[in-house]
Amino acid sequence: MLDHLREVATPGMLPVPERYEVLGELGRGGMGVVYHVRDRVLAREAALKVMHDALPDRALVRLQREATVLAMLEHPGIVPVHDLGVLADGRPYYVMKLVRGETLEACVARGISHGEALRAFIRVCDTVAFAHARGVVHRDLTPRNIMLGTFGDVLVLDWGVAKVTGRDEVDADAAEQPGGTGDGAVLGTPGFMAPEQRGGAKDADARSDVFALGRILSTMVREVRAPLQSIIDRATAPDPGARYADVTALGRDVGAYLDRMPVAAHRERWWERLGRFADRHRLALSLVGVYLVVRALILLWFRR
Repeated sequence: MLDHLREVATPGMLPVPERYEVLGELGRGGMGVVYHVRDRVLAREAALKVMHDALPDRALVRLQREATVLAMLEHPGIVPVHDLGVLADGRPYYVMKLVRGETLEACVARGISHGEALRAFIRVCDTVAFAHARGVVHRDLTPRNIMLGTFGDVLVLDWGVAKVTGRDEVDADAAEQPGGTGDGAVLGTPGFMAPEQRGGAKDADARSDVFALGRILSTMVREVRAPLQSIIDRATAPDPGARYADVTALGRDVGAYLDRMPVAAHRERWWERLGRFADRHRLALSLVGVYLVVRALILLWFRR
């Protein structure tokens, strides 16, 4: 009955602290609902995330865990957290920066350009590499969890099941609960989840995120040349040891592909090297071609 009441309740009925005015709902997922709010104290708009589950022990741990992960990752590609608390009905919440834009999934559906897609992907790699350097593995990277902002910002969202090195023991008991994040839980989204994640959360590491990013890359681009396919194949190799050693190497290879440089994952043939050279120096080769044609025409003219 409580679940039904929450479903039919209007945003204005949400028992948020007096500081926040609820303006509407932004979206909902398996773990909670995100509302559009106005912070009356700081006179700014923000996003307030509330857990579905009112059981304080499990819900509070899960939300506090996500908020803590976001707070420790201060990066332009990660949404900052402003506040954390518990609603009057016992559900935990946290407040974060309001992000305006489209998910990567929506951008791909409307036809994002090849170059724009790859440049956005490199920025995602930079963000995930930063998290890995801080000991955090996302474990659920999908096109729905990546936001392309209105003003060119690229954000990685939904860190609710992230694995923090040295801290996972705090929620080990959650493995026994549906949707838990302990070592025995199977985490991730079908189609993007690395094979080792199916054996339990404890098997996921940075290379699991590499796999997910490879799957994301395969959904982003319609024009798949051999070097780009080699990048995807290495990133999504079933054996973690055969993948890129880290996300930085993956992003570097995609950048090399964009710049028409050699790709580490691809064994280049001579005609591919020639084609890449022609692509990189297209203007210069065009000018040389025009020059040679003009010279040939001049020579023909004077031979008459």
